[in-house]
Amino acid sequence: MLQIKNLTITHKKDAKIILENFHCVLNNGDKAVIIGEEGNGKSTLLRWIYDPAQISAYCESSGERIDQGQKMGYLPQELPRGDSEKSLYDYFMEETAFFDHTPKELGKIAAQFGLPADFFYREQRMGTLSGGEKVKAQLLRLVLAQPDILLLDEPSNDIDLETLGWLEQFLLDWKKIVLYISHDETLMEHTANIVIHLERVRKKTRVRCQVARMPYLQYKTERAGRFDKQAQKAAAERREKKLRDEKYQKVYQSVDHAQRVISRQNPAGGRLLKKKMHAVKSMERRFARADACMTQMPEEETAIYFQLGAKTDAVANGKTVLDYELDTLYTPDQKRILSKNIRLVVRGSQKVCIIGTNGTGKTTLLHQIASSLLKRSDIHAAYMPQNYEELLDLSQTPVDFLDQTGDQARRTRIRTYLHAMKYTEDEINHTAAELSGGQKAKLLLLQMSLSGANVLILDEPTRNFSPLSAPVIRQMLKTFPGAIISVSHDRKYMDEVCDTVCRLTKDGIVY
Repeated sequence: MLQIKNLTITHKKDAKIILENFHCVLNNGDKAVIIGEEGNGKSTLLRWIYDPAQISAYCESSGERIDQGQKMGYLPQELPRGDSEKSLYDYFMEETAFFDHTPKELGKIAAQFGLPADFFYREQRMGTLSGGEKVKAQLLRLVLAQPDILLLDEPSNDIDLETLGWLEQFLLDWKKIVLYISHDETLMEHTANIVIHLERVRKKTRVRCQVARMPYLQYKTERAGRFDKQAQKAAAERREKKLRDEKYQKVYQSVDHAQRVISRQNPAGGRLLKKKMHAVKSMERRFARADACMTQMPEEETAIYFQLGAKTDAVANGKTVLDYELDTLYTPDQKRILSKNIRLVVRGSQKVCIIGTNGTGKTTLLHQIASSLLKRSDIHAAYMPQNYEELLDLSQTPVDFLDQTGDQARRTRIRTYLHAMKYTEDEINHTAAELSGGQKAKLLLLQMSLSGANVLILDEPTRNFSPLSAPVIRQMLKTFPGAIISVSHDRKYMDEVCDTVCRLTKDGIVY
């Protein structure tokens, strides 16, 4: 059992309450997913559960965690810096359970992840692995450790479709407790039986948390239905109130007018009108009491409002955006061949997604394509890397990153755009280093929009967006008037946005 009692977490820098009086009980067999908008404190909550000391540098917390001495396994969203320089063999040797398995057993476990049998014994540095391989390596070590409670921060990030299928089955088969954060709606639909929803309502000034013991799809449907009914009832009551108030005003004005014009020589009539006015005001007080009990409009975090490509000219259908040929694709260190005989052709406003198993070189290929397209003068290309820090200066605020001119009118417009993307005033004034992954991604998308680019090169564009923002992002990319060349493992993104999906293999690209 894992129990959280009266947990309150407050950000030290701006005294912002992240979580307030949070309660939750999880038992063996529970697969609980934490959802919420970017920056709502999902990762902070997971870190506190694993070890309250992990958030002490930037948050204050109070509350109780009861875990009955059970062993916890934690997968962070990013590979810890201290692990980047370790070889794979050194990294796995730190888990004592590693030595309880024979090489043959380890080979079978690696095969489940789509990895070679010698993966555990390689001298390759962890930091040089692809994004998906890093996630797999960390998951492998957790599997070896066999913890009682699994805490996973974005376990589906960057892993290939084949491993996603394995991960879903792994979570379903886990007999103990799983608590995970995810933006992968398909993964949640297939695995979660408890939903923990962290929200910030009233323009992000009030925190709210709901724990629903039901599958994600049921929660989503019931919540929408409940909010719909509440909104309809509230609207009906407000219409009735408006009609009632109009009638009341007519009665009030009639009695008030009669009082003002009645002759002093008619004291009996004056007393009657005074008594009538008293009854009218008594009616007003009854109405005020009734209004205080009216159904409130549902408080719900709203999705971001954002349009990509508003200033972008559509790419002509017959225009060749990309005709890329490469004899040999090497790893960035040029030590290993990833693929051969690559050819990729993109025309007009085509939306292309490149898939493939982890380690086949998708990100490496996309980076080389970006280097080629960014130099072109006949198109306007923009690139969003998997690692946002390649483009972001983490010491800058969002406004400083998006504007280097200092023009006050432009900076005011940028602040308006950031508010539309659900940045609070505090977050606008934070440095990029203090923003969540989703907030950083929104920053790069906004930069693309402001640039007027008509060709987008996107590496895992939806990986850090919440279930509330992700549909908006997908629709925005679907209606983008230019071309998109992307790498993704997001099944909803592929279904809704892309008209062409191709697989990178060791022998080239297969459509």
